[in-house]
Amino acid sequence: MPDLVIKNARIFIDDAIQPMEIAVDNGKISKLAKIISAEEYNQVIDAKGALVLPGAIDVHVHFRDPGMTKKEDWYTGSCAAAAGGVTTVIDHPNTIPPTIDLDSFKKKQKEAKKSIIDYGINAGVTGNLKPLKELWELGATAFGEIFLAESTASLNVNYRTLKEALPVIGNLGAVACIHAEDEETRQKFVHLLKGALAPESYSKSRPALSEKIAVENAIKFGKDTKIHFCHISAHESLEAIKKAKNENKNITCEVAPHHLFLTTKDYKRLGTLGKMNPPLRDYYSQQSLWEGLNDGTVDVIASDHAPHLEHEKMTDIWTAPAGVPGVETMMPLMLMAVKRNLTTLNRVLEVTSQNPARIFSLKKGVLAPGYDADIVILGEAREIRKEKLHSKAGWTPYNGMEGMFPRMTISRGDIVCEDGDIIAKRGRGRFIAGQGLVIEPESDMD
Repeated sequence: MPDLVIKNARIFIDDAIQPMEIAVDNGKISKLAKIISAEEYNQVIDAKGALVLPGAIDVHVHFRDPGMTKKEDWYTGSCAAAAGGVTTVIDHPNTIPPTIDLDSFKKKQKEAKKSIIDYGINAGVTGNLKPLKELWELGATAFGEIFLAESTASLNVNYRTLKEALPVIGNLGAVACIHAEDEETRQKFVHLLKGALAPESYSKSRPALSEKIAVENAIKFGKDTKIHFCHISAHESLEAIKKAKNENKNITCEVAPHHLFLTTKDYKRLGTLGKMNPPLRDYYSQQSLWEGLNDGTVDVIASDHAPHLEHEKMTDIWTAPAGVPGVETMMPLMLMAVKRNLTTLNRVLEVTSQNPARIFSLKKGVLAPGYDADIVILGEAREIRKEKLHSKAGWTPYNGMEGMFPRMTISRGDIVCEDGDIIAKRGRGRFIAGQGLVIEPESDMD
């Protein structure tokens, strides 16, 4: 007898939206059928003809915990994720302390137990490469962001370290997640723009050229390593990736919603709230990213959820911290893009569920028997309002835009959010260990 049955659902299968019912046993999907006939269920959910999707996997979040919990913590960040239809997140290493050795990894694991959804933890890369194997065996999902230019927490490395690290990561069979901006180019343009206070100056200080150079160098140094480029923002670097993917199947890339839905023109509205790394780009790059999404060059959409409190951003463009919140609005914006015919539902499911699961080796992301029952029942479109969101940041760069929010979010068969209300217990989320996890042998001692 199934634990849960979702009736009167519509799911996207075989390139079409079809009526379907879903049975769940022990947190996993056990059956899909037009009608699931059984007289008794522990729980029945009537989807009422709504579109039902696999929960999104956001492979790039910064939940600021440990060390910066005034901005976010694992509980509030996971609540924001669930409210936006995200059922799994992967957290990146630039916390305090940064996740770069066994002690800091275990500390983050301890704090992450507050999460209401499942999570992975990436390990950082610095000049000291010795901990990489141990971090992989401890269950790190991947390595990175590997910062190639100055950014939050100053974890950037030079190309010499990158050249040394990539073969080590490749030999482990792990993925290297690259934040591609060239530090030398950044420094040169920052110097040229010294004294310029217009917010647009920040985009000029980290030009598309910087991203392109870093992308090309990472591709050159990592030929035998799985390389995943984080938050690609510029036409030039996307073209370099597109060319390289024809020769190297180990290369994947992601784009963040803020580079799809915002441009440098939004500085007029957002001011310093629009500061992030890499920065906002022009309309031409924005349209190139949409083309890359639709032609398959872009493998993943990830939020790069990087919350700061609003008052922290209320200073000059050079002093304001870089980053915007986005885990709760990622899927609503992408689904609204489907409604506006900017992309297809098939592509959105590929880049938010299927591809992230494949690239990072997760048994998630598909509505099929044997997979985790991470399920979203879609609701109606509504206006994005900052006061309705769950992040501690308390603001959003998308305020006033429309999004398709979930009516219900289900994680491993448990309802975690319904109509925007969090109903999951703190700490129900599970750590999803990476492929390198070494299980300690059980002791023979009683």
